[in-house]
Amino acid sequence: MKNRLMLDDFKAEVISIASRFIERLPPPNTSIGEALIIISNTATNLGVVTDGTLDMSGHVKKIARAASFALHRIGGLRKYLVTTSTKCLVHAFVSSRLDYCNSMLYGLPAKEIQNLQRIQNSAAGMVTRCSKHSLITPILQQLHWLPIRERTIIYKVALLTYKALHDMAPMYIAYLLAQYQPSRSLRSPIQCLLRRPPLPHTTHYGGRSFAASAPTLWNDLPNSIRSAPSVASFKSRLETHLFTQHFLSA
Repeated sequence: MKNRLMLDDFKAEVISIASRFIERLPPPNTSIGEALIIISNTATNLGVVTDGTLDMSGHVKKIARAASFALHRIGGLRKYLVTTSTKCLVHAFVSSRLDYCNSMLYGLPAKEIQNLQRIQNSAAGMVTRCSKHSLITPILQQLHWLPIRERTIIYKVALLTYKALHDMAPMYIAYLLAQYQPSRSLRSPIQCLLRRPPLPHTTHYGGRSFAASAPTLWNDLPNSIRSAPSVASFKSRLETHLFTQHFLSA
């Protein structure tokens, strides 16, 4: 091939992406050069499993399976560990899997997020050695752990938005955002609001994109968080806001 680019037909994966509401025929296999590329139902890129309808169910199952296995292994050692050591192991082998590429889980159905929430609940119960019948919300609050939706989705998208607005993210991400410019003089520019893109025709997919989700989550944050002077300050204020919103305002 040109530019000396070689295609590894053992590693290359191709999927056909379309709406799950449309009946479609199996796509034909594709040939690139002398390599025969077989169209598959899923493709893995940097550890993220993508399927043909973008519902991310395969990726959620992969995360849950790996995190459950790690949690089971830690459970075998729990009686020999103190709480701080158990918490470190959970963060290293369980939370790290729940946090990986988590911004792609934005907008998924609640049942998919709940599958990951069960993993976090089990991890919290193992760290605190509470009864399996105990309410999990006070335990998460005690550990200062945000639930999956706030911890791995809202927090990550908001942080990436802040970095994009302050030239700390790749340009291809920053290009997806635009400052809100009102038609007449208002206080909105001072509040660092973002322009919301037009509503996409594909509500199940377009609304989950970063260009659509970032302005929605960003504009809903208090101005004191949006105007934070540094990344460290933004993280601290955002975490406090999400923690208060979920646990203390309930």
